Amino acid sequence: MKRRIAAVLPAIAMVAVSFPIAMSGSAAAAAACGKTASDKDSSSWGKTANGANERTGSSTSCTSKGIAYSSHTLDYHCYTRAGDYTWTYLRNDTTGVTGWVRDDLLSDGGSLDYCGF
Repeated sequence: MKRRIAAVLPAIAMVAVSFPIAMSGSAAAAAACGKTASDKDSSSWGKTANGANERTGSSTSCTSKGIAYSSHTLDYHCYTRAGDYTWTYLRNDTTGVTGWVRDDLLSDGGSLDYCGF
């Protein structure tokens, strides 16, 4: 039994270090008001939101630049974490507005690509 556990421990350690640090809540950084992000997400378009504010940063205290509706087409760029929430930076292809939207307000939960700042 000890031999089997000893053989499994290195594999568990490899799995633990293979996850990106950016995925942990403490490593991710909020996007300050005015912060933009490059397009790292290559997923297909067709994402929507139902009346979600597109903000200048990943906080409700940042200014709203526009509103994304379910009839709009959104292009995700990447996400970051701010407190208990993740936020996606996106371009609203219907209106041309770019901004941050809280992921729980997006039809599919937002981008899966971390912004990296």
